[in-house]
Amino acid sequence: MTTERLSTGIRWGEVLRQSIVFIVLLALILLFATLSERFLQPRNLTNILQQNVHIIIVTIGVTLTMLVGGIDLSVGSVAALAGAVSAGLIVNNGIPFWPSVIITLAMGFVIGGVNGGLIVWGKLPPFVATLAMLGIARGLTLLYTQGRPISGMGDAYTFWGRGDVPLPLIGEVPAPIVVAIVVIIVFALLMNYTRYGLHVYAVGGNEDTARLAGIPVNRVKIITYGLSGLLAALAGMLLTARLFSAQPQTGVGLELQAIAASVLGGVSLFGGVGNVLSAVIGGLLIGVLANGMNLLRVASYQQQMIEGGVLVLAVAVDTISRRFQRQ
Repeated sequence: MTTERLSTGIRWGEVLRQSIVFIVLLALILLFATLSERFLQPRNLTNILQQNVHIIIVTIGVTLTMLVGGIDLSVGSVAALAGAVSAGLIVNNGIPFWPSVIITLAMGFVIGGVNGGLIVWGKLPPFVATLAMLGIARGLTLLYTQGRPISGMGDAYTFWGRGDVPLPLIGEVPAPIVVAIVVIIVFALLMNYTRYGLHVYAVGGNEDTARLAGIPVNRVKIITYGLSGLLAALAGMLLTARLFSAQPQTGVGLELQAIAASVLGGVSLFGGVGNVLSAVIGGLLIGVLANGMNLLRVASYQQQMIEGGVLVLAVAVDTISRRFQRQ
């Protein structure tokens, strides 16, 4: 499986999943454009992107862990902790903006690395290890903030949640969207054109075969979970910047949204299949669905039911496409 995945880079089952999610995204856009005249307005489309930047970034991190055959349930809590710590470093400790960003990103990578260590050396299932970290990180957030929001980070911080970046030939683009585009490009290149990316697919495809081939499986897993933690920290800071304050309950349920987006984008729950770009499309699909339902004034409990149904459908497609692969 590994050799075939590395040599062709694609399977018919993967093509099927990616085609379906893209078609569904286009169908949703057409549906909501028909039902609401506000949907295709430039301001609303920009809002969809801005409001879902943190989901897309976290989805990329979760996608990496799923590609390596695991999962990361801690990303929502890590995002909340990162937002609180980065804001606290500036407001309470007087640390300048960029050093606080570097410290926070490093913290996210370390927390993710701890998840990887628990899985690799502690032999804990990824679900258990990251679920434990979900509780630990959320508890640390509440302890650090004393359950109260932290605000007053300054313009240099909040700019990355609400500001605009002037780009040549394009004009002003919201800063969080620029950050998301950079992250997408970097990780798409990382997964498609580096040895690390090949190793991730190999480990997710068949861990035993990858180990026999000389791939440092443990190192790949730890780095992968570290990157997931780093991206969760980045998403947490962007979300904090957009809200103008670090909220202790930020990111609740974010892990479920990211997993749903990954699966919708064709990332297999069984590892080794999927890619960053298709996962991003899955994230956009969730954003479009939520925005469209809000415009149509669908009740929140009904939205949860619909989103749950979409996730079940995505898992069913994943299972069916795997059967298609074996034929």
